[in-house]
Amino acid sequence: MTACRRMYQVLVPEKFQAGLKSVALRVNLRLQKPDQSEFMAKPAVSAVIDASDEEISSVAQLIERARGAMHQFSGADQARVDEAVTAVAWSLYKPENAKRLAEQAVDDTGIGNVADKIIKNQRKTFGTLRDLMRVRTVGIIDSDSGNGMVRYGKPVGVVAAITPSTNPAATPVNKSMMALKGANAIVIAPSPAGWSSTNATVQLMRAALTKVGAPEDLVQILPQPVSRNMTKLLMEQADLIVATGSQNNVRAAYSSGTPAIGVGAGNVPVIIDSSADLADAAQKICASKTFDNSTSCSSENSLVILDDVYEDAITALQGAGAYRCSQDEKNLIEDKLWVNGNLNRDLIARDANVFAAGVGLADDARQARFFLVEEVFDANSRFTDEKLSLVLTVYRARDFDHAVALVTDILNVQGRGHSCGIHTADQSQPVRLAEELDVVRVLVNQAHTFGNGGSFNNALNFTLSMGCGTWGGNSISENLNYRHFINITHLVRAVGEDKPSEEDLFGAYFARHGKD
Repeated sequence: MTACRRMYQVLVPEKFQAGLKSVALRVNLRLQKPDQSEFMAKPAVSAVIDASDEEISSVAQLIERARGAMHQFSGADQARVDEAVTAVAWSLYKPENAKRLAEQAVDDTGIGNVADKIIKNQRKTFGTLRDLMRVRTVGIIDSDSGNGMVRYGKPVGVVAAITPSTNPAATPVNKSMMALKGANAIVIAPSPAGWSSTNATVQLMRAALTKVGAPEDLVQILPQPVSRNMTKLLMEQADLIVATGSQNNVRAAYSSGTPAIGVGAGNVPVIIDSSADLADAAQKICASKTFDNSTSCSSENSLVILDDVYEDAITALQGAGAYRCSQDEKNLIEDKLWVNGNLNRDLIARDANVFAAGVGLADDARQARFFLVEEVFDANSRFTDEKLSLVLTVYRARDFDHAVALVTDILNVQGRGHSCGIHTADQSQPVRLAEELDVVRVLVNQAHTFGNGGSFNNALNFTLSMGCGTWGGNSISENLNYRHFINITHLVRAVGEDKPSEEDLFGAYFARHGKD
């Protein structure tokens, strides 16, 4: 890439115009063609970004091709849209592809393990396809003759999808399926570490679209090397941003001037209640914590165990594959897992034996599946935070009130808005968590990683992007799903008057407080 760089101006919504400084060179990135007014780029004005000519040109071409593909695809009925979605789903679900891309992902990033990434590639894709095939998103999506309302689904436009290195195949396909379901185009900005895997995934999706006669440019990827400037340019020029990954990416998306959906940080605490089936809870926690070496934001990061079952629960967890660390071993983990305050990339999301050897744990620890570190809550302790590794922090709670307080404290360190879980036979306890805690999801007697992003035995939408509400600094408080990828036009006809009397609305107030 040439060293020549220039300052240029990109399109920013009107509300962000105040205070922006002009620069000498203005690059017009308004890309709509005369016959593509329905996919018009945003109104022009400008924020200054330092970028090379090549970066400017590359992103401009991607946006132009995306809008052209949308124009070709415009007017597609639901059957044609669903065929395109299904084709893209099969491109990853197909067993040989799921396996090859899982292997490439681990080779490229060193994160997770192949067997679980195969499962993730297929399970998330299959579940998302199930959800998408059950809904309408183009044309008339809902009609109620009783209230005179007809709703029409329409595209949001070009979607910029920021995707993480933890899921370089599953997340791009998941977002592409949802975007295509709304007849949108999508341009993926992958983590540089996962670019090769994501590019291979994108090429499979493009080939799948061609096979069913849909424009391949409905799905594209930023070229290598992916730079921050290119990602910023893409976010500025897209019509919607969906950002998954680091909170830096999410904040950049929200500050871009483009409508954005971001996800919050995970740091899931799970309670083991006195009434829990300890063996069942231990098996589920083990399966969830160890899946893909704990790369999921929904993986358990802390356990809060009631005092009266604490030792029995630890024993059950050990029976399921946990290793109970001594104080000295805990110190070793702390010294190695964090380097200069940051998680050590050589230890996160690694197999248990690799982690144990890298930390310097005893030989018997290298036979374990995950590691228990016992703590008294300290907001400044690194173990209170998300660990992206097979380390699970354990707290002892005096009673359920204390357990709720501990979960609240943990989420206030990180993970507020995301989720929590509980293993219990007392169905009043989950209700209390749902009523009192600032989380979007409370999972009951489930393996958290498998349930939080949608499951075949719960009602959550399948996704790899979990909204955390305003608690987590997000614009959505549900799992990312097809609804976030469509605009809706409401056709409204007059119907019989629906106007209550004053007494109907104010009667109870008047009776208590009078009319004065």
